[in-house]
Amino acid sequence: MKDIKRILVPIDFSENSEKIVQNAILMAKKMEASLTLLFVAQSFFETNSDFFVPHVPIAELEQDIFESSKKKMAMFVEETMDKSISHDTVVLLGDVAQEILNYVKEKKIDMIVMGTHGYKGLDKLLFGSVAEKIVKMSSCPVLTVNPYRVSAP
Repeated sequence: MKDIKRILVPIDFSENSEKIVQNAILMAKKMEASLTLLFVAQSFFETNSDFFVPHVPIAELEQDIFESSKKKMAMFVEETMDKSISHDTVVLLGDVAQEILNYVKEKKIDMIVMGTHGYKGLDKLLFGSVAEKIVKMSSCPVLTVNPYRVSAP
């Protein structure tokens, strides 16, 4: 098995994200790896669902969501990250699973650490299971963490 030096941690800012990041930090310390925290704001234009999106200035709405996501990421990192770990953050806009897979390939990520739970209810029906898609299609190993079964270290 090749050395794991670049770990990607997709997050969704849910209450479970902190637990997943804390577990990824433990792995990064043991492997002497760097972490990248990634949030993908779902694009209304990129979704694979057939639900109706009314004609409004969607591009402006998406830009607002993207900008607020960058601010939320900064706050999340300030509250959650261990400063002794080499890390960076990325916020993207698009189809969540596809953007994660593209990023992994483009940046030659060695491993993904992600939660098994994110979307619930109607969102899951509309957007599907991101974790399931990543596990099936990733070009690198994926460690899934069930946040309901693991407590933050």
